[in-house]
Amino acid sequence: MAHDSATRSASRWEEQRSFDQLGRPLRDLTFCVVDLETTGGSAAGGSRITEVGAVKVRGGEVLGEFQTLVNPHTEIPAFIAVLTGITNSMVSDAPPIESVLPAFLEFAEGCVLVAHNAPFDVGFLRHFAEQQGRPWPTFEVVDTAVLARRVITRDDAPNCKLSSLARVFNASTTPNHRALSDARATVDVLHGLMERLGGLGVHTLEELQTFSAKVSAAQRRKRHLAEKLPHSPGVYLFRDDAARVLYIGTSRDLRTRVRSYFTASETRTRMGEMVGLASEVTGIECATPLEAEVRELRLIAEHKPRYNRRSRFPEKVHFIKLTREPWPRLSLVRRVADDEADYLGPFSSKKVAEKCLSALHDTFPVRQCSDRLARRPSKAACVLAEMGRCLSPCDGSVDDTTYAAVVRQLRDSLLRRPDEVVDAINERMASLAADERFEEAGVHRDRLAAFIRATARTQRLSALTRCPEVIAARREDDGRWAVHVVRHGRLAAAGVIPSGTDAHAFVDALRLGAESVRPAPGPVPAATAEETERILRWLESPGIRLVDVDGEWTCPITGSTRHLALHDAVTQSRLSLVPFDERRSLAPTHRPAR
Repeated sequence: MAHDSATRSASRWEEQRSFDQLGRPLRDLTFCVVDLETTGGSAAGGSRITEVGAVKVRGGEVLGEFQTLVNPHTEIPAFIAVLTGITNSMVSDAPPIESVLPAFLEFAEGCVLVAHNAPFDVGFLRHFAEQQGRPWPTFEVVDTAVLARRVITRDDAPNCKLSSLARVFNASTTPNHRALSDARATVDVLHGLMERLGGLGVHTLEELQTFSAKVSAAQRRKRHLAEKLPHSPGVYLFRDDAARVLYIGTSRDLRTRVRSYFTASETRTRMGEMVGLASEVTGIECATPLEAEVRELRLIAEHKPRYNRRSRFPEKVHFIKLTREPWPRLSLVRRVADDEADYLGPFSSKKVAEKCLSALHDTFPVRQCSDRLARRPSKAACVLAEMGRCLSPCDGSVDDTTYAAVVRQLRDSLLRRPDEVVDAINERMASLAADERFEEAGVHRDRLAAFIRATARTQRLSALTRCPEVIAARREDDGRWAVHVVRHGRLAAAGVIPSGTDAHAFVDALRLGAESVRPAPGPVPAATAEETERILRWLESPGIRLVDVDGEWTCPITGSTRHLALHDAVTQSRLSLVPFDERRSLAPTHRPAR
């Protein structure tokens, strides 16, 4: 009898173990879908929570909702108020996060947390739990943004932002950047994703968390293409049967990276398609990872591979030009001329360039007509003059001294100090936000952000471009020193000092063998802007030692870079909310007027 009892007990244990291995059915789990509104993109950087919204669901049924504004005990910047629609007056009587967080944790107890871009929302909640000395529960987390990128195709939606997914799944609530509305929309998105995944055999939480596109057997069979590549930094080129370049990439370890295209670690659909066409992989060894990055950019621009989405057309750019003529004006142009005019750019998007141009025209009433005016013009005033948006030199309404003073202020904003534009547009945004005219304020917010980013970028690029030569070194992880020679913003040489070699002799030899580089006109580097930005990131990284600088490598202390943090905060916090597998910068979305 004892033996029979033990047998039955073992059998029950095996049945239970098998059931556990199957995972927890999604229909039996309680999910707490949460969304936050905040004053910025980084809790560690001082941003605060202004609203919490959550919906508890199980088996498709709503069990409860949680919503409250939160007093951040700090001013909400006008720029952020435009994005969220939450103003200082709305949160003045709201409870603090010290009261809200324990109430939310009690509401979410025992649930699986769900959020769209979970690192943002969960990161804020964990930050303030830690700040309060409160233990963080062992929540399991589901990120609907990650799931969507694995399920949604471009035929379904242009991207995987919450607003786009809400339309795909006919959500009953339209996301509007208010916490509860966005949480309700995320519930519908979660259910829509679960329905699609159910058709692919995903029925448990474990299957949901590990689901990825399957790598085909044909894709795996091509892993031999990586075997001849070295374990060193460099650039790799996938080619088809006709030797056409399909895709170009870079890695610190060529063989390991290329092999990943033939294994389960590479699940991007378009990469599977590319590998299916590939018949050869060519590797180009580089002395340093930075050299590999630069070579990659140059090769992509040369070959324009169909499966590379970025950097294929560096020549398709725009600039804003402050002309040199009796009555200067701002003009959108495609290239920089050697004409001593002032330029802002380059812009890879004409739309962004136009936003920046509007920010400048909003602040400085210089003429917007394209005619060349004589020193003493005698034309009729245009509509802009009648609206007070142009000083109207064409009809003699302004003298050349007054007009020149405005142009000097404009030029100073472009090259050195953007405060006049920042203050003017911030004041306009604050006024519109106070009147809850968020859509209008959003237009000015986008213009200001475009201006700040453009001027900061131009100031940084032109600072390095002005230097005929910069030589810098950094000790790499293997203990050796990587050295780069940069001329007028272009990488001219790269090398690693061999062990036991005289460093000064090596640097002298590297300099002598470096590419000769002629300066480009105006502020434009002698390379693409993307290449010079990669070089700048390396030069500004920890551990850099400047060996020699020919010229002055300086940026204005009062320049635009100091304004970037606020304007980039929300965008940075949502970088993972991108179309599918590509990390692209997202344009801020407009909030409809309430």
